[in-house]
Amino acid sequence: MLISYNWLKEYTGDTTETAQQAADLLGAHSFEIEGLEEIKGDTIIEIDILPNRASDSLCHRGVARELATVTSVPLANDPLRNTPDLRALDTIEVSIKDVEACPRFTASLLTDVVVKESPDWLKERLESIGQRSINNIVDATNYVMFALGQPLHAYDADLFPQADGKWQLGVRYAVAGETVSLIAEGGKDEERIIELQGTELLIVDNSTNTPIGLAGVKGGRFAGVHAGTTKVIIEAAHFHPTITRKTARRLGIVIDASKRFENEPSRELPPYAQSDIITLITEIADGTYVGTTDVYLEKQKSVAVSVSTARVNSRLGLSLSTEDMAAILRRVGCDVTAAGEIMTATGPWERTDLLIEEDFIEEVGRIYGYEHIASVLPAVTTLESINKRHYYLELIRDFLIEQGFSEVITSSFRKKDDVQLKNALASDKSYLRSGLTTNIAEALEKNAGFTDLLGTGDTKIFEIGTVFYTENDVVTEHVSLAFGVRLKASGYSGKEDKIIQTVIAQLNDKMSADISFDIAKGIAECNITELLPSLPEVEAYAPVVPGKAIAYQSFSLFPSMSRDIAMWVQEGVTRTEVEQVLNDAVGSLCVRITFVDEFTKEGRTSLAFRLIFQSSTRTLTDGEVAGIMEAINNAVAEKDWEVR
Repeated sequence: MLISYNWLKEYTGDTTETAQQAADLLGAHSFEIEGLEEIKGDTIIEIDILPNRASDSLCHRGVARELATVTSVPLANDPLRNTPDLRALDTIEVSIKDVEACPRFTASLLTDVVVKESPDWLKERLESIGQRSINNIVDATNYVMFALGQPLHAYDADLFPQADGKWQLGVRYAVAGETVSLIAEGGKDEERIIELQGTELLIVDNSTNTPIGLAGVKGGRFAGVHAGTTKVIIEAAHFHPTITRKTARRLGIVIDASKRFENEPSRELPPYAQSDIITLITEIADGTYVGTTDVYLEKQKSVAVSVSTARVNSRLGLSLSTEDMAAILRRVGCDVTAAGEIMTATGPWERTDLLIEEDFIEEVGRIYGYEHIASVLPAVTTLESINKRHYYLELIRDFLIEQGFSEVITSSFRKKDDVQLKNALASDKSYLRSGLTTNIAEALEKNAGFTDLLGTGDTKIFEIGTVFYTENDVVTEHVSLAFGVRLKASGYSGKEDKIIQTVIAQLNDKMSADISFDIAKGIAECNITELLPSLPEVEAYAPVVPGKAIAYQSFSLFPSMSRDIAMWVQEGVTRTEVEQVLNDAVGSLCVRITFVDEFTKEGRTSLAFRLIFQSSTRTLTDGEVAGIMEAINNAVAEKDWEVR
């Protein structure tokens, strides 16, 4: 959002802070500052207002109030602290079909209006924040929206039919197939007709049931203000944020007004916006104020929250007194009473985000200043006993890693299993896993094709994790161990079970136990929780033996390519000599050379190798690899070796 510093000063008064200093303060305590730009004697501050503060701060008054809070200097002019003086009006009737969708709707009538070009100060003010001037009435609605955060819309009252001398407005849901004609972007005299699905909220002329605008999203062409308009109806309402957001996103009409409605400004705001625009139109369009209809069906309730001094200090790592915290919250505009170390705080009506204790804790922290919160290391604690489960799980991990297995962590959620979730994360994650075997099998299948790239020759993985199942109608869980082997990328060969049996026997020897595993197609699983009580008690952790340093590097996101080469070499030529020639010829795109086979016949030796090519920046082409293989063949020929 673009903020004019000159505009801010209309609320803050003449402050000692420069625009840069003000931006620094806001950035440290309130918002993210994207940049500053000098434009025609003004400084424009680009601020990223995050969703938690968008309800009150997508406007100049909201940002000015934040600056006043941070500097502890009251606003010189606060348009939201004086109750609007609006006259009741009986010539505009408003009916609302759904209270939740539209809890408040206000409409003001002004007569003797002269629609003309806006005064220079207004045009310059809007242009400074990237808004194009249209005419004085439309500009006035935009000005008040960017000033207070309440969207408004102006209608030509004379274009509405009247019933019994009254204008009749309504708010209802659309009917599927119904259409509404909208104002084009930027005030262009073009028509955009939208066919509705029935989920949208409409503002209608009740006398004819004609849609005149998409509530919260965009005004319609019906009764639009034009050069000959003399009477205007100004609408300021509160529309449901979710309905607004869904309609705006579906239709691709995400504009300044819809952004504000979907972040739910306060229901108390419309009369204040009406008061400001009435004053402005009276000044710049010679208008005469007649009165305002205010239909307020479901009032905004103030939320009084209990805030514990001890809890605030615990969460923030501070030692502030109750009086200090209460003073900070009052700077924010909260009403605070204290009894001992418990405060009862109510946020100002425009701060609809202050609803729970944590919200007020955050206010204390950010206004006090996170830079004043010292980092404190936790006290060192000494274990009074050995954690038996941790000890044996680490023992199992170390053993399996020594045997060439890699640890994996698979999802605890599955599409179908025994224990169903009440609130599933997704349609394919509706159940908790009852075992690890299925997950290990899937992981083996996915990873078996990378053996050439990794140079492993086979795939060995294991997992230690919690599984869930129903036992006697009770959901039960235990820690399970599973490990699996695949010798070929094509799948289970039948030879894997022998490897599994060997590993189990070695593990039993290592742990002095007789662990029973369920074995299926090269995968073994056991219940560790059930096993632990039978294992010997542990008196001390094994001493840590320093291992060799391991260098880590990022893996490539691009696919690898493999090529095989076999050659006859003279008797006496070693495998090491051949590998050296290959390494000199392959270049940087060859990431691995794996020895495959060797045999001797008629005084010559055949050596076969597999070469793996991969780039970290792109997908290789057959042509690139073919060029490298040609260089390899030439290097082999120079040695008088014969490629088979």
